[in-house]
Amino acid sequence: MIRMKPRILVVEDDRRIAAAVSRSLSYEGHDVEAVHSGDEALRRVRASVPDLIILDVMLPDIDGFEVCRRIRAAEDPVPILMLTARDEVADRVLGLDSGADDYLVKPFAHDEMLARVRALLRRASPDAGEPLAFGGLSLDPGTMVVSYQGQTFDLTALEFRLLEYFMTNQRIVLSRSRLLLAVWDLDTETTSNVVDVYVGYLRQKLGPDGAGRLLQTVRGVGYVLREPA
Repeated sequence: MIRMKPRILVVEDDRRIAAAVSRSLSYEGHDVEAVHSGDEALRRVRASVPDLIILDVMLPDIDGFEVCRRIRAAEDPVPILMLTARDEVADRVLGLDSGADDYLVKPFAHDEMLARVRALLRRASPDAGEPLAFGGLSLDPGTMVVSYQGQTFDLTALEFRLLEYFMTNQRIVLSRSRLLLAVWDLDTETTSNVVDVYVGYLRQKLGPDGAGRLLQTVRGVGYVLREPA
């Protein structure tokens, strides 16, 4: 069965930065919630521990270091990526000593943030499932590595989940509505063009003359992963 979207809690008092980070993570395929204070973050974690926390240091009430300490004191192993505008070695050491798993200095490139998020999620889920294979294409849920004939591909989390669903349903024709429900958690076809767009992304990344040929269109129905005729 396809895995649920990773739940990420963004803790950032600058609402502009929080919105930009949340958009990037949502586009990557994560389920994102943003809060703007340390106290609110601790309440959210107590209610339901997310899969990963992106935690700013400078918060208006409890600073990020103390939030991190309290989460670790509660023995929550959730991965924490700490954000700060301070690039001093002492601050980075303090963040890591407080229990953070990684540290990112503002301003940062969103691609770097997304790469660090992927690495932390992989580290936290080493037993995500058995590797899948079809027609020379392989997918490892634990490492999120996709390869074909020795070449590896850099997929977003959403593209990865879509391909994973195809590979767990090999040779089965999947309607757009079924894909929307399984991958996007949507139960309507009003936005079914998103399936077409992301299948197009996958074909392009996998190579239209390579592994991309395995993703075939069934006119009037949807898509199927199967060998070319």
